[in-house]
Amino acid sequence: MRLGDLVAALDLTLDTGESVDVTGVTHQADWARPGDAFVAIRGARVDGHSFIGQAVERGAVAVLGEGLPEGMDCPVPYVVVPAARAALADAAAELAGHPSRTFPVLGITGTDGKTTTSCLARHLLRHAGRRTGLLSTVGYELPDGVLRQPPTHFTTPEAPQVQQILAEQVAAGAEVVVVESSSHALALDRVRAVDFDVAVWTNLTGEHLDFHGSMEGYFADKAKLVQRAPFAVLNADDPWTEQLVSIATSHTTYSADGADADWTASDVVEGPDDLRFTVDTPDGAAEAVLPMIGRFNVANALAAMAGVHALGVDVPTLVAGLATFAGVPGRMEMVERAEGEPRVIVDFAHTAPSLDKALATVRVTTAGRLWVVLGSAGGPRDPSKRAPLGEVATAMADVAVFTEEDHRDTPLQEILDEMERGAREAGRDNYVSIGDRREAIAYAVGGADPADTIVLAGKGPEETLERDTETIPWDEMSEARRALQVRREALAADSADS
Repeated sequence: MRLGDLVAALDLTLDTGESVDVTGVTHQADWARPGDAFVAIRGARVDGHSFIGQAVERGAVAVLGEGLPEGMDCPVPYVVVPAARAALADAAAELAGHPSRTFPVLGITGTDGKTTTSCLARHLLRHAGRRTGLLSTVGYELPDGVLRQPPTHFTTPEAPQVQQILAEQVAAGAEVVVVESSSHALALDRVRAVDFDVAVWTNLTGEHLDFHGSMEGYFADKAKLVQRAPFAVLNADDPWTEQLVSIATSHTTYSADGADADWTASDVVEGPDDLRFTVDTPDGAAEAVLPMIGRFNVANALAAMAGVHALGVDVPTLVAGLATFAGVPGRMEMVERAEGEPRVIVDFAHTAPSLDKALATVRVTTAGRLWVVLGSAGGPRDPSKRAPLGEVATAMADVAVFTEEDHRDTPLQEILDEMERGAREAGRDNYVSIGDRREAIAYAVGGADPADTIVLAGKGPEETLERDTETIPWDEMSEARRALQVRREALAADSADS
């Protein structure tokens, strides 16, 4: 595309360089390729303008920014934009051909339940015969169902990667795409140029307040999804929904906890392997079976069904599809075990409310003691949740094992001390701190009885562990299997000695 055409499409003006050919866009100088336009973003600590030289050396042919710093020259055409991040998103969509206009897009946001709801929606759409793509925290899938990883470790990648993935969906013949949308993605305009058709809201609890500043700021960023979509699916059990109703163009509601709503669940029965309930919908009632544990997953199922229904799938098809759902990696995922071994469950819960829900759910079907192994993120992540995590862990579990979880450049002991403080101030001492996560998992698995359940919380399906300045490969399921194998060998050795 000619630079002049791109600038015109963005409703901007250009003094020179109209005939320059632009083939891509990026805001990372070290990602720049020949033909790219480089977007210079002024961050809180770094000004992207200082990387113009590097981007041009790598082949950038133009720069977009909010104005050159005084005294700085730009060796390629410079386009002044009102907002750099918005320009990054709009340019990426324009260069990709606005792929999200090709098919309906179902967007899902909220503090908890986003990934499960996204995967449920993807499954229900595929069960209904729709060629469906997915972009979520676990990766992205084309309609072929193969899980792929974007080149960045974000719930939603940056705007150029979002548009690239959506363009891949078009090429792969997708008929609908589910996009999990984090508050960061909405606040930083990563999904600004995505044309959403349906927005699903799960809930809002305290998280990422270091970034958003307050609950009101957090809400305002997430609410952008509801404002942008012509139809919204809202959680009537969430107190923030009252404000969403006034900004939604059109909406439906759901409730798993007895609130007045269009989609509700009643007669919920929690089994060791599934959930059974009656779902009441605008089109009538039906009996539903969801092969997951965790009562909170009823809400996720209602959200997904209501969202997919808005895209034209009928209730009988939704209920039939729900019964064949295979689950979500790292979300209440049970590790295979032999007879006589404790139940080990891997879950992504990493906030106090989500941990509370996870442990309360598992307690119902645990005959012996309940263990939890967990840490809390360091670096720039919200430190205010560390003590509440320690308090909830020791309140809900019989034994809590505090350990590492992406502590980054924050001293691990500082995080452990805060989690211990949360437990102590609640008057509890049923915890132990073991800094090395592998050792912590081995401690819990080795000490558990056959009737016990161990929840490994916080990491879920993530593939890395950020320790100090090092990022190491990590697979929580493999670590759990390793610990169970060590337990078997130790028991076999004890039996041989006796």
